[in-house]
Amino acid sequence: MPKKDDYLVNEKIRFSQVLVIAANGDSLGVKSRADALAIARDAELDLLCVAPQATPPVCRLLNFSKYRYEQEKKQKEIRKKAVRIDTKEIRLSPVIDRHDSETKARHACRFLKDGDKVKVTVRFRGRQLSHPEIGEKILAEFIELCSGVGMVEKAPVLDGKFLIAILAPKK
Repeated sequence: MPKKDDYLVNEKIRFSQVLVIAANGDSLGVKSRADALAIARDAELDLLCVAPQATPPVCRLLNFSKYRYEQEKKQKEIRKKAVRIDTKEIRLSPVIDRHDSETKARHACRFLKDGDKVKVTVRFRGRQLSHPEIGEKILAEFIELCSGVGMVEKAPVLDGKFLIAILAPKK
C-alpha cells in the first residue's frame, strides 16, 4: 500500500496541463494545473493524479481521505483472503517402530488435509549413517502411508545427517 506521500495530490501535481475527471465520472476536459486546483477547491474536494504516465496526465476530483481509507480496506481484504501455506515437520529415525511411524503418518495426513506441506526428516545418529538405505526404506513406507492425501513434492535427498523429503497436499 503506497504511503500518503507517494500520491500526487493537489499541490504535489507538477504537470502544466491535466485532464480533469469530476467526482461523478464526467470528463471536465483538459485544464491548466491552476484551473484544476481551483475547481477542486470550489468543490471542496482534492485533485488526485490517477494516471501520471498518460498524455495529458489524468486527475480526478475526490475526497482523498475517503479514497485512502477505501484503498486500505481493499488491501486488508486481499491480505485476509490470501492463502498461507505452512510447512510442518515430522521427524523419524531409522530405528522407529511400525506403530510410531503410523502415528506420525496420521499426523502428517492431518496436516496435508489442512492444506499444509509436510517436511519429513529421517535423522541418522552415529553409525546409522553408514546404512542410509534403512532410512530410505522407512521414508518410502512413510510416503506410502500418506499417499492417499499427499504427493511427493521433493524426492528424498540425503543432506548431511538428514534424509529429507517434502510432501504437498493433493489438489
